[in-house]
Amino acid sequence: MADIFAEGFQNTPYWWDTTPLCDMPTDPLPARADAVVIGAGYTGLHAALQIARAGRSTVVLEAGPLGHGCSTRNGGQISTSIKPTFSELARKHGVSIATRIFADGHNSRAFIEDFVRAEAIDCDFRVCGRFHAAHTPKAFDALQVTADTQPEGFEVPVTIVPRSEQRTEIGSDFYHGGVIYHDHAAIDPGRYHAGLIALCREAGVTFLPHTAATSISEDGNTATVVTPRGSISTKDIVLATNGYSGPLSPWHQRRIIPIGSYIIATEELPETLMNELNPRNRIASDSRKVVYYYRSSPDRKRILFGGRVSATETDTISSAGRLYTELLRIFPQLRGRKVTHSWMGFVGYTFDSLAHTGQSGNLHHAMGYCGSGVGMASYLGMKAGLRVLGYSDADTGLADTPFPTRPLYRGKPWFLPAVVEYYRMKDRIGI
Repeated sequence: MADIFAEGFQNTPYWWDTTPLCDMPTDPLPARADAVVIGAGYTGLHAALQIARAGRSTVVLEAGPLGHGCSTRNGGQISTSIKPTFSELARKHGVSIATRIFADGHNSRAFIEDFVRAEAIDCDFRVCGRFHAAHTPKAFDALQVTADTQPEGFEVPVTIVPRSEQRTEIGSDFYHGGVIYHDHAAIDPGRYHAGLIALCREAGVTFLPHTAATSISEDGNTATVVTPRGSISTKDIVLATNGYSGPLSPWHQRRIIPIGSYIIATEELPETLMNELNPRNRIASDSRKVVYYYRSSPDRKRILFGGRVSATETDTISSAGRLYTELLRIFPQLRGRKVTHSWMGFVGYTFDSLAHTGQSGNLHHAMGYCGSGVGMASYLGMKAGLRVLGYSDADTGLADTPFPTRPLYRGKPWFLPAVVEYYRMKDRIGI
């Protein structure tokens, strides 16, 4: 597949072309801070912003340059972020908690729009709607039932698109119709992240890139974070590492499943071809268990196409070829068009497909966004900051669910190849 790569091909995110990583000089390591946030993605930055704006000294630690994790590696698609159905949540947690969890999902979507507009972050945010495509006739029937039986109080605008009208939404005959979720949105994740860093710096946050936390400990009202550059004493720690969580906190590591998500960007395409492929300029995804997602770039010149490409993690050259093959299955019009970028990032999955947030002693966490993290990471990061401050409006329904793990799991997803192949088999045979 070497001929798919354009001259000047890069195995870094497309977003970094216009918004390079913020690799600022490292500030001096303070001996103490009111709060230490570990992780400079959306979760950590929103938590830090809330804490710093309340007048408390706030330090953000990042193992690499700011933004090197999935906050600048994702596809920039925004939904209501709750994967289980309302009935599934009600059976497991009761109607009251299910209602609060669904409210968290809807609130996360509303929060990010309100935040971007109120803070005037220039990040190409737009409410464009999502076309969610059915990969089989049975899947289309299921989508139609879901659209017709939305939980009371959480109804969202949805339009059913039969296969006969599919070309009004997507330039492909691969699918069997789908639905439009009109309230879903898109963003440039790199510019959004850069905007958050700027707000945090204005609020007085101290950033320490290339300063990994190597251990944490608690002693009553005080906690200590150890780094290769020394230690910081603090009252509160916010763990905001999501898919990059490691042995720093074994309890959290046992509950987060890091899963690689891979994306390619095509070379610039003619306007007529882009209008054929994505006439409404929506974001898109499909109903397969091993899902693919795609969209136009903000300047509407490229297709960005992502998904899970293999049972085990792979390199971004191999993943590019596999994604390109799938891209051509959906859009054969793109045969011969080159790939300019191929990259990946680790999303944090959980055993119950829910995000989780909470507190134990001095340690606060928010993580496990299951591939829908742009809105939910922002929302739960904000809520974690409010929890550190002791504010009453920090509560969420997601904080009232247990954070599950499984026997023998220690942070390395040894079971993932079998699970991915099982779901691929179900996708192939249409069940």
